[in-house]
Amino acid sequence: MYKNDFPFFKNSSVTYLDNAATTQKPQAVLNKILEYYTNYCSNTHRSNHGDANRATKEFEETRTILKEFINAKDESEIIFTKGVTESLNMVASIFANEFKTIIISSIEHHSNITPWHMQNRTLHQGLEVVNIKENLEFDFEHFEELLKANPNSFVSITHVSNAFGVKHNIKKIAKLTHKYNSYLMVDGAQSLAHFEIDVQDLDVDFYAISSHKTYGPTGVGALYVKQELLEKLKTYQTGGATINDVNFQRSLMLSSPYKFEAGTQNIADVIAFKEALKYIKNIGYKTIHTIEEEIYSYLHNELKKIENIVLYNNVENSIVSKSFNIKDINSEDIGILLDKMHIAVRAGHHCAQPIMKKLNIDGTIRVSIAFYNTKEDIDIFIKALKKAITMLKD
Repeated sequence: MYKNDFPFFKNSSVTYLDNAATTQKPQAVLNKILEYYTNYCSNTHRSNHGDANRATKEFEETRTILKEFINAKDESEIIFTKGVTESLNMVASIFANEFKTIIISSIEHHSNITPWHMQNRTLHQGLEVVNIKENLEFDFEHFEELLKANPNSFVSITHVSNAFGVKHNIKKIAKLTHKYNSYLMVDGAQSLAHFEIDVQDLDVDFYAISSHKTYGPTGVGALYVKQELLEKLKTYQTGGATINDVNFQRSLMLSSPYKFEAGTQNIADVIAFKEALKYIKNIGYKTIHTIEEEIYSYLHNELKKIENIVLYNNVENSIVSKSFNIKDINSEDIGILLDKMHIAVRAGHHCAQPIMKKLNIDGTIRVSIAFYNTKEDIDIFIKALKKAITMLKD
């Protein structure tokens, strides 16, 4: 039904089940990119001619729509970045670096691990890691133990695991974090495409957002910063569009968000990101959830029927992504054969090597769905998977 909105599916024979890596883009998003480059291509926040004013207006409209989309208080809390990775690195560099202890979870993406290593933090030496339970759920008892031992810390947690689809209870994590006078940053890369985000209700201090995993363009993301923290953030980069006044003795910066958006931004793709948000709003999260829940349950049940399968997550504590292995068969070998049969999944460690090592595996096969996927997609995948298994066993 919804595939007709996405040109990719008209031009490709691939059964696309790699949505956690990136989502496809609806025609409305592509049209907006082309419109900018062909009708009013100009820089923003600088020139005052008509096209430049239009570009600035369109650019800032995305900020307003995103602010409303996640229920932020003010546009100043929305800072555009290249994506979640830059957002995490930005906060790590200009705010979290001053904290004695950083606390993360066991199932983080490398983007929420390596920035702390760049600060010479290692396990129990400025970096603490919350345990996971056997079903990959967050261990709240251990988390509180870490907070008690390390109050006034900085906590950085993924909302939804990219490797396993496990969804964390961020509201509960935020409440405990603030109880011990600590701050919370959330990696929301896998969230906004699938369910509503209300940053005020969650009470997070920082929230990193991805465009390309939310049906928008690549190279665009945003960082939400709670308003009362904006003045505490040091400047990340300086240059054009960040400056209020300069002489050879000093530079006076603009207020947020502009002082954090140095240089010419990815204008066309920021403008197009709002079309992705509008598209999601038009369909509605209730519809998206209903479709994805049905397909996800169907996928889970079909996978359970396969002999010698090892599943690492369940439908109760995860969304849209199933990670699994077949006993005695390398996951990447299966991924290669599936590709030959025009099935797009991801095989490997999913940029989450620490949790793979904890599970004593090299990686998994990950099937990640979106609302445009169908039961027919799952049937095609399952048939191809069975064929790949048979080929590799022979």
